[in-house]
Amino acid sequence: MAETQSRGHVFAGQKRGTGDDGFDGDDVFVAKKSMLATVATENDPAAALASARHEFGEHGGVNMSIEASATFTVMEPETMRRMFAGELGPDRDFFIYSRHFNPTVLNLGRLMAALEGTEAAYCTASGMSAISSVLLQLCSSGGHVVASTTLYGGTHALLTHFLPRACNITTTFVDIGDLEAVKNAIVEGRTKVLYFESMSNPTLTVANIPELSRIGHEKGTTVVVDNTFAPMVLSPARLGADVVVHSISKFISGGADVIAGAVCGPASLVNSMMDLHQGALMLLGPTMNAKVAFELSERIPHLGLRMKEHCFRAMEYAIRMKKLGLKVIHPGLEDHPQHELLKSMANKEYGFGGLLCVDMETEERANRLMHHLQNYTQFGFMAVSLGYYETLMSCSGSSTSSEMNAEEQALAGISPGLIRMSIGYIGTLEQKWSQLEKALSRMQDSTLFNKN
Repeated sequence: MAETQSRGHVFAGQKRGTGDDGFDGDDVFVAKKSMLATVATENDPAAALASARHEFGEHGGVNMSIEASATFTVMEPETMRRMFAGELGPDRDFFIYSRHFNPTVLNLGRLMAALEGTEAAYCTASGMSAISSVLLQLCSSGGHVVASTTLYGGTHALLTHFLPRACNITTTFVDIGDLEAVKNAIVEGRTKVLYFESMSNPTLTVANIPELSRIGHEKGTTVVVDNTFAPMVLSPARLGADVVVHSISKFISGGADVIAGAVCGPASLVNSMMDLHQGALMLLGPTMNAKVAFELSERIPHLGLRMKEHCFRAMEYAIRMKKLGLKVIHPGLEDHPQHELLKSMANKEYGFGGLLCVDMETEERANRLMHHLQNYTQFGFMAVSLGYYETLMSCSGSSTSSEMNAEEQALAGISPGLIRMSIGYIGTLEQKWSQLEKALSRMQDSTLFNKN
C-alpha cells in the first residue's frame, strides 16, 4: 500500500477540493501530526475531548451532518484507481465505501482516540467485534495469547474455544495480579498479545496497567486492555498499554439502546485493520452504521458527568451496604485488594468505578434479593449490560460468565451467588437507597446477614 495510507489516514484532514485531486502529502502529514500532538498532550480525558476537532454540519449546524451513503462518487475515473491503490484516502476526504471508511464513523473514532489518549481509533458494530478483530489482526495461525483468568464470558469463550478451533490461536490464562506468573507465561517470539481488562468483569479486580505493560513490552508483546468498565476513570494507553478496546454499548452509550465497539491504538494498527487485502475490520466487515455513530458522538460530551454520578453512587452504596453486614466488592472500599493501586492510576475526580458486587454466596439467595429489588421495591432491573441510568443487576455465574465452567469460574473468583450491580443515577440517592433497604429488610428473616 502507498506510504500515504500507512501514515494514519484515519484522521480526516483538509477537505477534498474541486478539480485537481493532487496534493502535497508531506504537508498533510505535518498538519495531522500537529493535530495528534494536541490530543496526546492532554492527560485528562475530559480536557482531551474538549480539544478534539469538532465537525460542523453541512450547512453550518453545530452538530455534524450524518453521512448515510454506503458508497461514494468520484469526479474523475482515474481517482477511483488511485483510491484503491491507497494513494488517496479519507485524510483528503476521498471515500470508497462505508464498510471501509465513513466520515461520520471517523468523527466518532476521533472522539474515542481523544478519550483514550491514542493516536487513532476505529469504531465497530459491537464490543466483541472490536476484540476479535484486534486479536485476529495481531495473531496469525500458531500464535499465542496470554490473558487474565477473569474476563467477560464472551471474551473467555472466544479465547478458549473459537480461536483455537478456527484459527489455531491458543491462550494461556493467568492470574493477572501475579506479575511473575504473567512474565513466565509469555513466550518471547510466540506470544503476540497480553490481554486483560482494566477492571475485571465481574469481580472488579484492578489490573496493574503500568507494570503489566512494562512486562509485555520487555517480552515484545502487544498489550491490549479492555476498558469497558472504566471509561474516564482509567486511561490504559496513558498508563502504557498499546491498544484499548471498548464495548461502547455500556457507559459510553449510556442508554442501553445501542450495540457498538471501538479499537483505540496506533494509527499504524488501525490502518492495517482497514487494509483492503489484509485488514481484519475491512474483510470481516463489523461495520458501524453512520446513524449510530452520530448518536454516540452526541453522548460522549456528557460522559464525564455521567461517570462521576455513577461512581459517586456506587461508592456511597458500597459503604452503606458494607455497614449493614453485606459482603460487598468495590474498588473504592479500603479493604479492596487493589484500592491503593487504583488510586495511584485513576484520573482524578472520577471515583472508583460505577459497579459494585454483592456476594450472596448461593445463586438462590442472589436470585431472591434481585427479585425483591426489581419486583418489590423497583430499585433496579434484572438485566445484563451496564452503564444505564437505571441500576442493572445480574447473577454473573449464571449469566454473563456462564460461558465459563465451574472450575474456570472458581479460578476467576466468581462465587455462585455473586451479584454484579451497575449503579444507575435516576432518582435521588436517598430515594434509591430507601428502595434497597426495603428489599434487604424483606429478606432479613433469611440467612442473608449472619449465618449461624
